[in-house]
Amino acid sequence: MSKHPAEFAAAQFALRNEISAGFIPQHSEPLARVCQDMAERFRRGGRLLAVGVGPYATDAQHVSVEFVHPVIVGKRALPALDLSMAPAEMLPALAGADDVVMAFAPPEGDAALCDLLDRIGRRGSLVCLWPGRLGDYALPAASTDPFIHQELTELMYHTLWETVHVFFEQQSRGDDVGAAGFLYPFLAESQQDSSTTVLADVAASIREKACEDERLRSQFIEEHAGLMSEAATAIRERIARGGAILAFGNGGSATDANDLVFDCLAPPDGLPPVPAISFSAEPANLSAIANDVGVELMFQRQLIANGRPQDVAVGISTSGKSKNLAAALREARKRGLLTIGLSGYDGGDLVREKLVDFAFVVRTDYIPRIQEVQASMYHVLRRMLFAE
Repeated sequence: MSKHPAEFAAAQFALRNEISAGFIPQHSEPLARVCQDMAERFRRGGRLLAVGVGPYATDAQHVSVEFVHPVIVGKRALPALDLSMAPAEMLPALAGADDVVMAFAPPEGDAALCDLLDRIGRRGSLVCLWPGRLGDYALPAASTDPFIHQELTELMYHTLWETVHVFFEQQSRGDDVGAAGFLYPFLAESQQDSSTTVLADVAASIREKACEDERLRSQFIEEHAGLMSEAATAIRERIARGGAILAFGNGGSATDANDLVFDCLAPPDGLPPVPAISFSAEPANLSAIANDVGVELMFQRQLIANGRPQDVAVGISTSGKSKNLAAALREARKRGLLTIGLSGYDGGDLVREKLVDFAFVVRTDYIPRIQEVQASMYHVLRRMLFAE
């Protein structure tokens, strides 16, 4: 790292905005068409089947939970499964003609996954491969940098999730788009608009969401560049003492915790590995603790068992109000761990109760945009650890 760490972080965020501004507008119209196709398939009873290769399995986890447990109040659960554990066996057994298969690979692609998806696509399934294709549309990687590629992929599948709900409601109940109307108000204005007009408006809305991401990244790094430099120094000191990163979160934030840990253990581009554990990737522990003593202790109990004073506790949230994160972070502070919190809104309890040594806040109340900027933050922080 030839630049000062804070300057390096600022340059990395600026690079992401530059790539996003050039990439998303090129592909917004195909994204809108795929959204419409997905909605029609859900209406016919299809499912979303997600698959990820290596660290991109966390994207399959993320998109699956977005559809099954939508954060838009009042929106229905849509069927989705993560098949990353054994895609070669599970996809052929489960994929049908009305299903959507969404797969995630590194920027250079994955030949075995492409062959599998070609076979599945011949059944009539809609195939979306990041990078590779959106149905019949060829989709290149956004960047050769695996972190940037993954972040822009997340932005794009978030827009699919957002728009599918609106198209689905429009198809099912005419011009009543319900609680999701604020996302795409133009869809509720009139049913007389042509399909072409609606698709053009959806594509424009996707471009607006990317612009909002770029604005939030700029705002975030202006506020937090120096803090990221300080946090990187503090983490390096703990790792030098034999510590590890212990990450945890709920829902989509759980998949981000898993992603951070994967990036630590098996980093790209020859970065040195960093010891790390995700408490969110322990389904037996999570279900046992939640069932026997309560969801608020899911992470605290694991931290009591696995946490050491030299470790770093990283809690990831969108609201900053998750009680199980707060309980774990209080325990971590009591035991002398370094504590880091990622949140949105105004920082929530993580900030108000001063639960963390380093608080990184994405100042918006819209969850997809919070998660996208958080991904940029922890990816850049990961590069700052032990980089030359």
